[in-house]
Amino acid sequence: MTRQNLSGSSPFEPLIGFSRAVRVGDAIYVSGTGPVGADDQDVEAQTRQIFKIAAEVLERAGSSLNDVVRTRMYLTHAADWEAVGRVHGELFQHVRPAATMVVVAQLLNPKWRVEIELDAVIQSAPISPSAEGK
Repeated sequence: MTRQNLSGSSPFEPLIGFSRAVRVGDAIYVSGTGPVGADDQDVEAQTRQIFKIAAEVLERAGSSLNDVVRTRMYLTHAADWEAVGRVHGELFQHVRPAATMVVVAQLLNPKWRVEIELDAVIQSAPISPSAEGK
């Protein structure tokens, strides 16, 4: 299987040694993504910015948010869970990936209230209706 590293715009990628996303076969792993460019906005806007960044790198990997199978959301304020969850629900109401939401003390940038990781698997064939809901 071939591995494709997809860079983002972070100057920390070469310093820390990470990629915005990595594609191996049909699986894509998106690194923890902060709301770069929306640092001073509310948590809803920060969440939307994160998904915009993630959607862009998924597209470069030949995928989309429709292929997401897992999300991990890190919040710095427990009270933000509803706003973050609402945006997540808008984007994934039909996809319904496995999801985790955790409250952490602080993120790398103290202005960030949320950071999100995503895993996606490009679907080559539709899932049978009998497998849904099981």
